[in-house]
Amino acid sequence: MTSYVIRFSQAITVMDNGASARLPLAFARRLAIGSARRPRRGARATTAIALVALFSALLPADSFAGVNTWTTSGPEGENVYSLAIDPSAPATLYAGTFFNGIFKSINGGQRWTAVNAGLTNTGVYALAIDPLAPATLYAGTSGGFFKSIDGGQSWTAFNAGMTDLRVNALAIDPSAPSTLYAGTDDGVFKSINGGQSWTAINSGLGYLGAAALAIDPSAPATLYMASGGVFKSINGGQSWTAVNSGLAYTTSVLALAIDPSASATLYAGTGGHGGGISKSSDGGQSWTAFNAGLTGLRVNALAIDPSTPATLYAGSAFDGVFKSINGGQSWTAINFGLTITTEINALAIDPSAPITLYAGTGIVSGFPVSGGIFKSSNGGQSWTAINAGLPNTTVYALAIDPSAPATLYAGTVGGIFKSSNGGQSWTPVNAGLTNGVVALAIDPSAPTTLYAGTFFEGVFKSINGGQSWTAANAGLTGGAYALAIDPLAPATLYASTGGGVFKSSNGGQSWTAFNAGLTSTTVYALAIDPTAPTTLYAGTDGGVFDYEGQPARLQILPAGGQRRPRQVAPRR
Repeated sequence: MTSYVIRFSQAITVMDNGASARLPLAFARRLAIGSARRPRRGARATTAIALVALFSALLPADSFAGVNTWTTSGPEGENVYSLAIDPSAPATLYAGTFFNGIFKSINGGQRWTAVNAGLTNTGVYALAIDPLAPATLYAGTSGGFFKSIDGGQSWTAFNAGMTDLRVNALAIDPSAPSTLYAGTDDGVFKSINGGQSWTAINSGLGYLGAAALAIDPSAPATLYMASGGVFKSINGGQSWTAVNSGLAYTTSVLALAIDPSASATLYAGTGGHGGGISKSSDGGQSWTAFNAGLTGLRVNALAIDPSTPATLYAGSAFDGVFKSINGGQSWTAINFGLTITTEINALAIDPSAPITLYAGTGIVSGFPVSGGIFKSSNGGQSWTAINAGLPNTTVYALAIDPSAPATLYAGTVGGIFKSSNGGQSWTPVNAGLTNGVVALAIDPSAPTTLYAGTFFEGVFKSINGGQSWTAANAGLTGGAYALAIDPLAPATLYASTGGGVFKSSNGGQSWTAFNAGLTSTTVYALAIDPTAPTTLYAGTDGGVFDYEGQPARLQILPAGGQRRPRQVAPRR
Protein backbone atom coordinates (compact mmCIF):
# COMPACT_ATOMS: atom_id res chain seq x y z
CA MET A 1 0.00 0.00 0.00
CA THR A 2 1.26 3.46 -0.85
CA SER A 3 1.05 6.14 1.83
CA TYR A 4 1.10 9.88 1.40
CA VAL A 5 1.85 12.37 4.17
CA ILE A 6 -0.51 15.30 4.77
CA ARG A 7 0.53 18.76 5.89
CA PHE A 8 -2.10 21.44 6.35
CA SER A 9 -2.24 25.04 7.51
CA GLN A 10 -5.16 26.15 9.69
CA ALA A 11 -7.78 25.60 7.02
CA ILE A 12 -8.16 24.79 3.35
CA THR A 13 -9.91 26.88 0.75
CA VAL A 14 -11.54 24.75 -1.92
CA MET A 15 -13.30 25.79 -5.08
CA ASP A 16 -16.53 24.44 -6.51
CA ASN A 17 -17.94 25.80 -9.77
CA GLY A 18 -16.20 29.09 -9.18
CA ALA A 19 -17.29 29.50 -5.54
CA SER A 20 -14.83 29.15 -2.69
CA ALA A 21 -15.39 27.66 0.73
CA ARG A 22 -13.17 27.54 3.78
CA LEU A 23 -13.10 24.06 5.26
CA PRO A 24 -11.74 23.28 8.72
CA LEU A 25 -8.53 21.30 8.73
CA ALA A 26 -9.63 18.06 10.28
CA PHE A 27 -12.65 17.78 8.02
CA ALA A 28 -10.47 18.48 5.01
CA ARG A 29 -8.17 15.71 6.16
CA ARG A 30 -11.12 13.38 6.44
CA LEU A 31 -12.23 14.22 2.90
CA ALA A 32 -8.73 13.91 1.53
CA ILE A 33 -8.27 10.31 2.60
CA GLY A 34 -8.65 8.14 -0.42
CA SER A 35 -8.96 10.86 -3.03
CA ALA A 36 -6.29 13.12 -4.39
CA ARG A 37 -5.61 15.36 -7.28
CA ARG A 38 -1.99 15.16 -8.31
CA PRO A 39 -0.42 18.61 -8.10
CA ARG A 40 -0.13 20.30 -11.45
CA ARG A 41 3.41 20.09 -12.74
CA GLY A 42 5.56 23.20 -12.92
CA ALA A 43 3.49 25.09 -10.33
CA ARG A 44 4.95 26.20 -7.01
CA ALA A 45 3.29 24.57 -4.04
CA THR A 46 2.59 26.97 -1.20
CA THR A 47 1.04 24.27 0.96
CA ALA A 48 2.00 20.63 0.73
CA ILE A 49 -1.23 18.68 0.56
CA ALA A 50 -0.34 15.08 0.07
CA LEU A 51 -2.96 12.45 0.65
CA VAL A 52 -3.42 9.08 2.26
CA ALA A 53 -4.15 6.32 -0.22
CA LEU A 54 -7.16 4.13 0.36
CA PHE A 55 -6.56 0.40 0.38
CA SER A 56 -7.16 -1.02 -3.09
CA ALA A 57 -8.16 -4.56 -3.96
CA LEU A 58 -7.31 -5.21 -7.55
CA LEU A 59 -8.54 -8.79 -7.64
CA PRO A 60 -12.11 -9.42 -8.77
CA ALA A 61 -14.68 -9.20 -6.00
CA ASP A 62 -15.75 -12.82 -6.38
CA SER A 63 -12.26 -14.04 -5.48
CA PHE A 64 -12.87 -12.69 -1.96
CA ALA A 65 -16.53 -13.61 -1.53
CA GLY A 66 -17.33 -15.81 1.43
CA VAL A 67 -18.04 -15.88 5.13
CA ASN A 68 -16.46 -13.12 7.25
CA THR A 69 -15.19 -11.17 4.25
CA TRP A 70 -16.21 -7.98 2.47
CA THR A 71 -17.12 -7.75 -1.20
CA THR A 72 -17.54 -4.64 -3.30
CA SER A 73 -21.09 -3.51 -3.97
CA GLY A 74 -20.40 -0.28 -5.89
CA PRO A 75 -21.14 2.29 -7.11
CA GLU A 76 -18.06 1.91 -9.25
CA GLY A 77 -15.66 4.51 -10.59
CA GLU A 78 -12.04 5.63 -10.03
CA ASN A 79 -10.00 8.78 -10.42
CA VAL A 80 -8.77 8.39 -14.01
CA TYR A 81 -5.85 10.48 -15.24
CA SER A 82 -4.91 8.94 -18.57
CA LEU A 83 -6.59 7.09 -21.43
CA ALA A 84 -5.25 5.33 -24.51
CA ILE A 85 -7.01 3.60 -27.42
CA ASP A 86 -5.46 0.77 -29.44
CA PRO A 87 -5.32 2.27 -32.97
CA SER A 88 -5.65 -1.15 -34.61
CA ALA A 89 -8.50 -2.33 -32.37
CA PRO A 90 -10.35 0.71 -30.98
CA ALA A 91 -12.55 -1.39 -28.69
CA THR A 92 -9.38 -2.04 -26.68
CA LEU A 93 -8.84 0.74 -24.17
CA TYR A 94 -6.43 1.42 -21.33
CA ALA A 95 -7.08 3.66 -18.32
CA GLY A 96 -4.45 4.94 -15.90
CA THR A 97 -5.77 5.65 -12.40
CA PHE A 98 -4.50 7.58 -9.42
CA PHE A 99 -4.38 4.75 -6.89
CA ASN A 100 -5.06 1.46 -8.59
CA GLY A 101 -2.80 1.27 -11.62
CA ILE A 102 -3.86 0.38 -15.14
CA PHE A 103 -7.12 -1.12 -16.30
CA LYS A 104 -7.88 -2.63 -19.71
CA SER A 105 -11.14 -3.09 -21.59
CA ILE A 106 -11.51 -5.13 -24.76
CA ASN A 107 -15.17 -4.27 -25.33
CA GLY A 108 -15.26 -0.49 -25.59
CA GLY A 109 -15.38 0.09 -21.86
CA GLN A 110 -18.23 -2.25 -20.96
CA ARG A 111 -15.95 -4.06 -18.53
CA TRP A 112 -12.50 -3.27 -17.10
CA THR A 113 -9.82 -5.58 -15.73
CA ALA A 114 -6.71 -4.60 -13.78
CA VAL A 115 -3.44 -5.25 -15.68
CA ASN A 116 -0.77 -4.43 -13.13
CA ALA A 117 1.65 -7.36 -12.99
CA GLY A 118 5.11 -5.84 -12.49
CA LEU A 119 3.77 -2.33 -12.04
CA THR A 120 5.35 -1.34 -8.74
CA ASN A 121 3.80 2.13 -8.68
CA THR A 122 0.07 2.40 -9.29
CA GLY A 123 -0.32 6.17 -9.70
CA VAL A 124 -0.48 6.36 -13.50
CA TYR A 125 -0.38 9.81 -15.07
CA ALA A 126 0.38 9.03 -18.72
CA LEU A 127 -0.14 6.21 -21.23
CA ALA A 128 1.13 5.79 -24.79
CA ILE A 129 0.77 3.02 -27.37
CA ASP A 130 3.28 2.12 -30.07
CA PRO A 131 1.39 2.98 -33.30
CA LEU A 132 3.14 0.21 -35.27
CA ALA A 133 3.03 -2.48 -32.58
CA PRO A 134 0.00 -1.78 -30.36
CA ALA A 135 0.78 -4.62 -27.95
CA THR A 136 3.67 -2.42 -26.84
CA LEU A 137 2.59 0.32 -24.48
CA TYR A 138 4.17 2.65 -22.02
CA ALA A 139 3.09 4.07 -18.67
CA GLY A 140 4.32 7.17 -16.87
CA THR A 141 3.79 6.88 -13.12
CA SER A 142 4.71 8.71 -9.93
CA GLY A 143 7.42 6.07 -9.57
CA GLY A 144 8.94 5.99 -13.02
CA PHE A 145 8.53 4.68 -16.56
CA PHE A 146 7.12 1.22 -17.30
CA LYS A 147 6.85 -0.77 -20.52
CA SER A 148 4.67 -3.69 -21.58
CA ILE A 149 5.13 -5.74 -24.75
CA ASP A 150 2.11 -7.99 -24.21
CA GLY A 151 -0.85 -5.63 -24.12
CA GLY A 152 -0.47 -4.77 -20.46
CA GLN A 153 -0.31 -8.32 -19.10
CA SER A 154 3.11 -7.62 -17.59
CA TRP A 155 5.20 -4.50 -17.00
CA THR A 156 8.90 -3.76 -16.56
CA ALA A 157 10.48 -0.59 -15.18
CA PHE A 158 12.97 1.22 -17.45
CA ASN A 159 14.41 4.22 -15.65
CA ALA A 160 18.13 4.18 -16.46
CA GLY A 161 19.31 7.77 -16.81
CA MET A 162 16.23 9.41 -15.32
CA THR A 163 16.88 11.83 -12.48
CA ASP A 164 13.21 12.22 -11.59
CA LEU A 165 10.74 9.35 -11.47
CA ARG A 166 7.52 11.36 -11.59
CA VAL A 167 6.53 10.92 -15.24
CA ASN A 168 3.67 13.27 -16.13
CA ALA A 169 3.62 13.03 -19.93
CA LEU A 170 4.73 10.68 -22.71
CA ALA A 171 5.12 11.10 -26.47
CA ILE A 172 6.18 8.66 -29.21
CA ASP A 173 7.83 9.56 -32.50
CA PRO A 174 5.24 8.24 -35.01
CA SER A 175 7.88 7.55 -37.65
CA ALA A 176 10.34 5.85 -35.28
CA PRO A 177 8.38 4.47 -32.31
CA SER A 178 11.50 3.40 -30.43
CA THR A 179 12.12 7.13 -29.91
CA LEU A 180 10.25 8.26 -26.83
CA TYR A 181 9.97 11.43 -24.79
CA ALA A 182 9.05 11.60 -21.11
CA GLY A 183 8.00 14.78 -19.33
CA THR A 184 8.91 14.80 -15.63
CA ASP A 185 9.13 17.25 -12.75
CA ASP A 186 12.82 17.53 -13.63
CA GLY A 187 12.35 18.30 -17.31
CA VAL A 188 12.20 16.21 -20.48
CA PHE A 189 14.03 12.94 -21.09
CA LYS A 190 14.56 11.15 -24.39
CA SER A 191 15.07 7.49 -25.24
CA ILE A 192 16.08 6.15 -28.66
CA ASN A 193 15.88 2.49 -27.67
CA GLY A 194 12.32 1.97 -26.55
CA GLY A 195 12.89 3.21 -23.03
CA GLN A 196 15.88 1.07 -22.09
CA SER A 197 17.91 4.18 -21.35
CA TRP A 198 17.17 7.90 -21.05
CA THR A 199 19.01 11.19 -21.52
CA ALA A 200 17.97 14.60 -20.18
CA ILE A 201 17.22 17.12 -22.98
CA ASN A 202 16.59 20.38 -21.15
CA SER A 203 18.77 22.96 -22.87
CA GLY A 204 16.83 26.20 -23.08
CA LEU A 205 13.92 25.13 -20.90
CA GLY A 206 12.94 27.90 -18.51
CA TYR A 207 10.65 25.63 -16.52
CA LEU A 208 11.50 21.99 -15.87
CA GLY A 209 8.14 20.71 -14.66
CA ALA A 210 6.63 19.19 -17.81
CA ALA A 211 2.85 18.95 -17.87
CA ALA A 212 2.32 17.87 -21.51
CA LEU A 213 4.22 16.92 -24.65
CA ALA A 214 3.17 17.00 -28.32
CA ILE A 215 5.00 15.90 -31.49
CA ASP A 216 4.42 17.37 -34.92
CA PRO A 217 3.09 14.36 -36.90
CA SER A 218 4.49 15.67 -40.20
CA ALA A 219 7.91 16.64 -38.79
CA PRO A 220 8.58 14.51 -35.68
CA ALA A 221 11.80 16.34 -34.84
CA THR A 222 9.52 19.24 -33.90
CA LEU A 223 7.97 18.89 -30.48
CA TYR A 224 6.38 21.06 -27.86
CA MET A 225 6.53 20.97 -24.07
CA ALA A 226 3.95 22.57 -21.79
CA SER A 227 4.81 23.93 -18.37
CA GLY A 228 4.96 27.56 -17.22
CA GLY A 229 4.34 28.41 -20.86
CA VAL A 230 5.08 26.56 -24.11
CA PHE A 231 8.54 25.53 -25.29
CA LYS A 232 9.42 24.32 -28.78
CA SER A 233 12.23 22.20 -30.17
CA ILE A 234 12.95 21.69 -33.88
CA ASN A 235 15.83 19.26 -33.37
CA GLY A 236 14.36 16.40 -31.41
CA GLY A 237 14.79 18.06 -28.05
CA GLN A 238 18.46 19.02 -28.32
CA SER A 239 17.48 22.62 -27.63
CA TRP A 240 14.30 24.46 -26.69
CA THR A 241 12.93 27.96 -27.22
CA ALA A 242 10.04 29.62 -25.39
CA VAL A 243 7.11 30.36 -27.72
CA ASN A 244 4.75 32.31 -25.51
CA SER A 245 3.81 35.50 -27.35
CA GLY A 246 0.16 36.13 -26.52
CA LEU A 247 0.09 33.77 -23.52
CA ALA A 248 -0.27 35.43 -20.12
CA TYR A 249 3.02 35.56 -18.21
CA THR A 250 1.73 33.60 -15.25
CA THR A 251 -0.19 31.08 -17.30
CA SER A 252 0.37 27.42 -16.51
CA VAL A 253 -0.10 25.32 -19.65
CA LEU A 254 -1.67 21.95 -18.88
CA ALA A 255 -2.55 20.45 -22.28
CA LEU A 256 -1.44 20.59 -25.91
CA ALA A 257 -2.97 19.38 -29.19
CA ILE A 258 -1.73 19.64 -32.78
CA ASP A 259 -4.02 19.75 -35.82
CA PRO A 260 -3.11 16.53 -37.72
CA SER A 261 -3.90 18.10 -41.10
CA ALA A 262 -2.13 21.44 -40.49
CA SER A 263 0.58 20.90 -37.92
CA ALA A 264 1.44 24.60 -37.60
CA THR A 265 -1.94 24.92 -35.89
CA LEU A 266 -1.91 23.96 -32.25
CA TYR A 267 -3.97 24.52 -29.16
CA ALA A 268 -2.93 25.05 -25.55
CA GLY A 269 -5.16 24.39 -22.57
CA THR A 270 -4.20 26.64 -19.71
CA GLY A 271 -5.04 27.42 -16.12
CA GLY A 272 -4.39 30.25 -13.73
CA HIS A 273 -4.33 33.92 -14.69
CA GLY A 274 -5.48 34.33 -18.29
CA GLY A 275 -6.62 30.73 -18.45
CA GLY A 276 -8.72 28.92 -21.00
CA ILE A 277 -7.69 27.89 -24.50
CA SER A 278 -5.18 29.62 -26.74
CA LYS A 279 -4.60 28.86 -30.42
CA SER A 280 -1.56 29.32 -32.62
CA SER A 281 -1.58 29.11 -36.40
CA ASP A 282 2.15 29.63 -36.84
CA GLY A 283 3.78 26.84 -34.88
CA GLY A 284 3.61 28.63 -31.55
CA GLN A 285 5.15 31.93 -32.62
CA SER A 286 2.00 33.77 -31.54
CA TRP A 287 -1.11 32.84 -29.59
CA THR A 288 -4.67 34.13 -29.36
CA ALA A 289 -7.23 33.31 -26.68
CA PHE A 290 -10.25 31.38 -27.99
CA ASN A 291 -12.65 31.26 -25.05
CA ALA A 292 -16.07 32.27 -26.40
CA GLY A 293 -18.60 30.12 -24.59
CA LEU A 294 -15.97 28.47 -22.42
CA THR A 295 -16.90 28.82 -18.75
CA GLY A 296 -14.28 26.40 -17.44
CA LEU A 297 -11.04 28.36 -17.76
CA ARG A 298 -8.79 25.65 -16.32
CA VAL A 299 -8.38 23.21 -19.21
CA ASN A 300 -6.74 19.88 -18.40
CA ALA A 301 -7.26 17.96 -21.65
CA LEU A 302 -7.67 18.58 -25.37
CA ALA A 303 -8.61 16.23 -28.22
CA ILE A 304 -9.00 16.86 -31.95
CA ASP A 305 -11.29 14.89 -34.27
CA PRO A 306 -8.79 13.26 -36.66
CA SER A 307 -11.25 13.24 -39.57
CA THR A 308 -12.60 16.78 -39.01
CA PRO A 309 -9.85 18.78 -37.26
CA ALA A 310 -12.05 21.86 -36.90
CA THR A 311 -13.95 19.79 -34.32
CA LEU A 312 -12.21 19.64 -30.99
CA TYR A 313 -13.00 18.91 -27.37
CA ALA A 314 -11.77 20.48 -24.15
CA GLY A 315 -11.90 18.91 -20.69
CA SER A 316 -12.12 21.45 -17.89
CA ALA A 317 -11.45 21.36 -14.17
CA PHE A 318 -14.80 22.74 -13.06
CA ASP A 319 -17.34 22.63 -15.85
CA GLY A 320 -16.99 19.31 -17.67
CA VAL A 321 -16.48 18.96 -21.43
CA PHE A 322 -16.77 21.63 -24.13
CA LYS A 323 -16.95 21.19 -27.91
CA SER A 324 -16.03 23.47 -30.81
CA ILE A 325 -16.90 22.79 -34.44
CA ASN A 326 -15.14 25.86 -35.82
CA GLY A 327 -11.54 25.47 -34.75
CA GLY A 328 -12.05 26.92 -31.30
CA GLN A 329 -13.80 30.15 -32.30
CA SER A 330 -16.75 29.22 -30.08
CA TRP A 331 -17.45 26.53 -27.51
CA THR A 332 -20.54 24.74 -26.18
CA ALA A 333 -20.81 22.71 -22.98
CA ILE A 334 -21.67 19.04 -23.68
CA ASN A 335 -22.23 17.53 -20.24
CA PHE A 336 -25.53 15.64 -20.37
CA GLY A 337 -24.98 12.49 -18.32
CA LEU A 338 -21.71 13.53 -16.70
CA THR A 339 -21.47 13.32 -12.91
CA ILE A 340 -21.96 16.46 -10.82
CA THR A 341 -18.81 18.62 -10.40
CA THR A 342 -16.76 16.20 -12.48
CA GLU A 343 -13.25 17.28 -13.43
CA ILE A 344 -12.09 16.04 -16.82
CA ASN A 345 -8.51 14.79 -16.68
CA ALA A 346 -8.24 12.95 -19.99
CA LEU A 347 -10.00 12.74 -23.35
CA ALA A 348 -9.62 10.12 -26.09
CA ILE A 349 -11.29 9.79 -29.51
CA ASP A 350 -11.91 6.54 -31.36
CA PRO A 351 -9.80 6.99 -34.53
CA SER A 352 -12.09 4.76 -36.60
CA ALA A 353 -15.34 6.36 -35.37
CA PRO A 354 -14.57 9.88 -34.12
CA ILE A 355 -18.07 10.50 -32.78
CA THR A 356 -17.12 7.97 -30.09
CA LEU A 357 -15.10 9.56 -27.34
CA TYR A 358 -14.11 8.84 -23.78
CA ALA A 359 -13.56 11.08 -20.76
CA GLY A 360 -11.43 10.17 -17.76
CA THR A 361 -12.62 12.00 -14.67
CA GLY A 362 -11.41 12.63 -11.17
CA ILE A 363 -11.24 15.34 -8.56
CA VAL A 364 -11.66 19.09 -8.56
CA SER A 365 -8.70 21.25 -7.49
CA GLY A 366 -7.42 19.09 -4.69
CA PHE A 367 -10.96 18.21 -3.57
CA PRO A 368 -12.35 14.72 -4.17
CA VAL A 369 -15.19 14.12 -6.56
CA SER A 370 -16.59 10.97 -8.02
CA GLY A 371 -14.28 9.64 -10.68
CA GLY A 372 -14.46 7.08 -13.45
CA ILE A 373 -14.78 6.87 -17.22
CA PHE A 374 -17.62 8.18 -19.35
CA LYS A 375 -18.36 7.34 -22.98
CA SER A 376 -20.21 9.22 -25.68
CA SER A 377 -21.27 7.60 -28.93
CA ASN A 378 -22.73 10.77 -30.45
CA GLY A 379 -19.98 13.33 -30.42
CA GLY A 380 -20.54 14.37 -26.82
CA GLN A 381 -24.29 15.01 -26.99
CA SER A 382 -24.74 12.55 -24.12
CA TRP A 383 -22.49 10.52 -21.83
CA THR A 384 -22.77 7.21 -20.01
CA ALA A 385 -20.61 5.96 -17.15
CA ILE A 386 -18.65 2.82 -18.13
CA ASN A 387 -17.05 1.82 -14.83
CA ALA A 388 -17.81 -1.88 -14.40
CA GLY A 389 -14.67 -3.44 -12.96
CA LEU A 390 -13.05 -0.19 -11.89
CA PRO A 391 -12.49 0.24 -8.15
CA ASN A 392 -15.27 1.95 -6.25
CA THR A 393 -15.77 5.66 -6.08
CA THR A 394 -15.23 7.29 -2.68
CA VAL A 395 -18.42 6.93 -0.63
CA TYR A 396 -18.89 9.26 2.33
CA ALA A 397 -22.38 8.33 3.51
CA LEU A 398 -24.74 5.35 3.48
CA ALA A 399 -28.37 5.03 4.48
CA ILE A 400 -30.75 2.05 4.53
CA ASP A 401 -34.51 2.35 4.11
CA PRO A 402 -35.84 0.99 7.45
CA SER A 403 -39.02 -0.26 5.80
CA ALA A 404 -37.26 -1.88 2.84
CA PRO A 405 -33.68 -2.78 3.82
CA ALA A 406 -32.71 -3.81 0.30
CA THR A 407 -33.05 -0.14 -0.63
CA LEU A 408 -29.77 1.67 -0.06
CA TYR A 409 -28.47 5.16 -0.70
CA ALA A 410 -24.81 6.10 -1.12
CA GLY A 411 -23.59 9.67 -0.81
CA THR A 412 -20.53 10.46 -2.89
CA VAL A 413 -18.83 13.57 -4.12
CA GLY A 414 -20.49 12.80 -7.43
CA GLY A 415 -23.97 12.92 -5.88
CA ILE A 416 -26.28 10.18 -4.61
CA PHE A 417 -26.68 6.64 -5.88
CA LYS A 418 -29.59 4.35 -5.06
CA SER A 419 -29.82 0.58 -5.04
CA SER A 420 -33.09 -1.36 -4.76
CA ASN A 421 -31.44 -4.78 -4.66
CA GLY A 422 -29.07 -4.68 -1.72
CA GLY A 423 -26.22 -3.06 -3.62
CA GLN A 424 -26.11 -5.38 -6.63
CA SER A 425 -26.68 -2.41 -8.93
CA TRP A 426 -26.82 1.36 -8.48
CA THR A 427 -28.53 4.26 -10.21
CA PRO A 428 -27.69 7.96 -9.77
CA VAL A 429 -30.54 9.97 -8.22
CA ASN A 430 -29.31 13.53 -8.49
CA ALA A 431 -32.11 15.61 -10.02
CA GLY A 432 -31.92 18.99 -8.31
CA LEU A 433 -28.65 18.30 -6.49
CA THR A 434 -25.88 20.76 -7.24
CA ASN A 435 -23.09 19.47 -5.00
CA GLY A 436 -21.39 16.35 -3.70
CA VAL A 437 -22.89 14.54 -0.70
CA VAL A 438 -21.14 13.78 2.57
CA ALA A 439 -24.10 12.94 4.85
CA LEU A 440 -27.48 11.19 4.53
CA ALA A 441 -30.48 10.73 6.81
CA ILE A 442 -33.86 9.03 6.29
CA ASP A 443 -37.10 9.97 8.01
CA PRO A 444 -37.97 6.78 9.97
CA SER A 445 -41.70 7.44 9.77
CA ALA A 446 -41.72 8.27 6.05
CA PRO A 447 -38.66 6.62 4.43
CA THR A 448 -39.24 8.26 1.06
CA THR A 449 -38.23 11.50 2.78
CA LEU A 450 -34.47 11.88 2.79
CA TYR A 451 -31.97 14.57 3.66
CA ALA A 452 -28.53 15.02 2.14
CA GLY A 453 -25.71 17.09 3.61
CA THR A 454 -23.43 18.50 0.93
CA PHE A 455 -19.86 19.77 0.84
CA PHE A 456 -20.63 23.39 0.07
CA GLU A 457 -24.35 24.02 -0.16
CA GLY A 458 -25.97 22.86 3.05
CA VAL A 459 -28.89 20.43 3.13
CA PHE A 460 -31.07 19.08 0.32
CA LYS A 461 -34.36 17.24 0.82
CA SER A 462 -36.24 14.64 -1.20
CA ILE A 463 -39.80 13.49 -0.53
CA ASN A 464 -39.90 10.88 -3.29
CA GLY A 465 -37.12 8.48 -2.49
CA GLY A 466 -34.39 10.51 -4.15
CA GLN A 467 -36.09 11.06 -7.50
CA SER A 468 -35.77 14.81 -7.03
CA TRP A 469 -34.11 17.12 -4.51
CA THR A 470 -34.74 20.63 -3.25
CA ALA A 471 -32.42 22.87 -1.23
CA ALA A 472 -33.49 23.14 2.43
CA ASN A 473 -30.98 25.72 3.62
CA ALA A 474 -32.74 28.74 5.11
CA GLY A 475 -30.50 29.80 7.99
CA LEU A 476 -27.60 27.52 7.04
CA THR A 477 -24.27 28.61 5.59
CA GLY A 478 -21.68 26.41 3.93
CA GLY A 479 -21.62 22.63 3.94
CA ALA A 480 -23.45 20.18 6.18
CA TYR A 481 -21.10 17.42 7.32
CA ALA A 482 -23.43 15.30 9.47
CA LEU A 483 -27.18 14.90 9.97
CA ALA A 484 -29.34 13.44 12.72
CA ILE A 485 -33.14 13.03 12.92
CA ASP A 486 -35.22 12.87 16.10
CA PRO A 487 -36.74 9.35 15.92
CA LEU A 488 -39.89 10.41 17.80
CA ALA A 489 -40.39 13.75 16.07
CA PRO A 490 -38.85 13.36 12.61
CA ALA A 491 -39.60 16.95 11.62
CA THR A 492 -36.84 17.83 14.09
CA LEU A 493 -33.37 17.36 12.71
CA TYR A 494 -29.86 18.58 13.30
CA ALA A 495 -27.02 19.44 10.94
CA SER A 496 -23.35 19.93 11.76
CA THR A 497 -21.24 22.47 9.92
CA GLY A 498 -17.92 24.24 10.20
CA GLY A 499 -19.87 26.79 12.24
CA GLY A 500 -21.39 24.40 14.77
CA VAL A 501 -24.75 22.63 15.13
CA PHE A 502 -27.98 23.86 13.56
CA LYS A 503 -31.51 22.71 14.38
CA SER A 504 -34.66 22.57 12.31
CA SER A 505 -38.08 21.91 13.79
CA ASN A 506 -39.95 21.97 10.49
CA GLY A 507 -38.35 19.34 8.31
CA GLY A 508 -35.55 21.54 7.05
CA GLN A 509 -37.61 24.54 6.03
CA SER A 510 -35.54 26.74 8.36
CA TRP A 511 -32.53 26.32 10.63
CA THR A 512 -31.31 27.98 13.84
CA ALA A 513 -27.86 27.84 15.42
CA PHE A 514 -27.76 25.45 18.38
CA ASN A 515 -24.34 26.12 19.85
CA ALA A 516 -24.62 27.56 23.38
CA GLY A 517 -21.78 26.00 25.38
CA LEU A 518 -19.94 24.42 22.49
CA THR A 519 -16.32 25.46 22.85
CA SER A 520 -15.48 23.89 19.49
CA THR A 521 -17.84 24.61 16.62
CA THR A 522 -16.11 22.43 14.07
CA VAL A 523 -18.54 19.50 14.27
CA TYR A 524 -18.00 16.33 12.24
CA ALA A 525 -20.51 13.87 13.72
CA LEU A 526 -23.91 13.86 15.41
CA ALA A 527 -25.88 11.18 17.23
CA ILE A 528 -29.21 11.13 19.03
CA ASP A 529 -29.99 8.82 21.95
CA PRO A 530 -32.82 6.65 20.53
CA THR A 531 -34.31 6.09 23.98
CA ALA A 532 -34.10 9.75 25.01
CA PRO A 533 -34.10 11.85 21.84
CA THR A 534 -33.58 15.08 23.76
CA THR A 535 -30.02 13.91 24.37
CA LEU A 536 -27.74 14.80 21.48
CA TYR A 537 -24.04 14.10 21.02
CA ALA A 538 -21.65 16.12 18.87
CA GLY A 539 -18.20 14.96 17.79
CA THR A 540 -15.87 17.95 17.35
CA ASP A 541 -12.18 18.68 17.00
CA GLY A 542 -12.29 19.42 20.73
CA GLY A 543 -13.80 16.09 21.78
CA VAL A 544 -17.38 14.88 22.27
CA PHE A 545 -20.11 17.12 23.71
CA ASP A 546 -23.57 16.10 24.83
CA TYR A 547 -26.71 18.19 25.04
CA GLU A 548 -29.27 17.05 27.59
CA GLY A 549 -32.61 18.71 26.95
CA GLN A 550 -35.86 18.09 28.78
CA PRO A 551 -38.83 16.18 27.32
CA ALA A 552 -41.10 18.56 25.47
CA ARG A 553 -43.86 18.43 28.04
CA LEU A 554 -41.43 19.42 30.84
CA GLN A 555 -39.06 21.62 28.87
CA ILE A 556 -37.62 24.36 31.10
CA LEU A 557 -34.60 25.92 29.40
CA PRO A 558 -32.39 28.85 30.39
CA ALA A 559 -32.41 32.14 28.50
CA GLY A 560 -31.72 31.56 24.85
CA GLY A 561 -33.79 28.39 24.71
CA GLN A 562 -30.88 25.93 25.04
CA ARG A 563 -29.20 24.02 27.80
CA ARG A 564 -25.47 24.27 27.76
CA PRO A 565 -23.74 21.20 26.38
CA ARG A 566 -21.05 19.60 28.49
CA GLN A 567 -17.84 18.12 27.24
CA VAL A 568 -17.70 14.37 27.82
CA ALA A 569 -14.43 13.52 26.12
CA PRO A 570 -11.15 15.41 26.20
CA ARG A 571 -9.28 16.69 23.18
CA ARG A 572 -6.89 14.07 21.88
